[in-house]
Amino acid sequence: MTKKSQEREGAGEAAHDSPEHRAWLVDLDGTLYKPLFVKLAMGAELALFGRRHISAIRAFRRQHELIRDAEREYLPSPYEHQLKLAADDCGLPLGELRGVVAEWMVERPGKWIRRFARSSLLEEISAYRRAGGKTALVSDYPASSKLKALGLASAFDTVVSNGEPSGPSRLKPAPDGFLLAAERLDVPPQECLVIGDRKDADGLAASRAGMAFRLIA
Repeated sequence: MTKKSQEREGAGEAAHDSPEHRAWLVDLDGTLYKPLFVKLAMGAELALFGRRHISAIRAFRRQHELIRDAEREYLPSPYEHQLKLAADDCGLPLGELRGVVAEWMVERPGKWIRRFARSSLLEEISAYRRAGGKTALVSDYPASSKLKALGLASAFDTVVSNGEPSGPSRLKPAPDGFLLAAERLDVPPQECLVIGDRKDADGLAASRAGMAFRLIA
């Protein structure tokens, strides 16, 4: 990786291009795209077309952080538990809240995520994979729709995402998602590099999993 691309995408906390890293385990939200621009665009769209859903979305986001802080195991997934807690919090039927979240936090952001993708990081990941490196996407939210919007539906050897089949039962900073990805890739944790945008989530989870970490800022 060049010095110029480091400056664009954020300084690595480990020598991420060193040969001992046989696998890159990559976060999605805030890592593969520039989150500030997406948040501003979605905020404007929500204010114009979805004002009645603002309290429900806030409740859903609030429960996510509470579940993250609890570091408990949730079955069938933290995502389902988050939906139930948020539905109770905002007084909506579970099915209705599920639809609101799917529309405003999964589907609608796709066009903005694509527009504000971190193109140089995506190029790095692609080049790393072509050179024989293994890659995994590890996300605390459903990832399939966002990966499709980014044109990355088949860009990772495995996807470990909360709320989708075979996802983790705990959120970061629990190391479960990264350890599961390493197991699926058949790569020891010490030979994996985690790439993410949050030291308190991705970075701490990487440390607990015995993996190196590169911060994207």
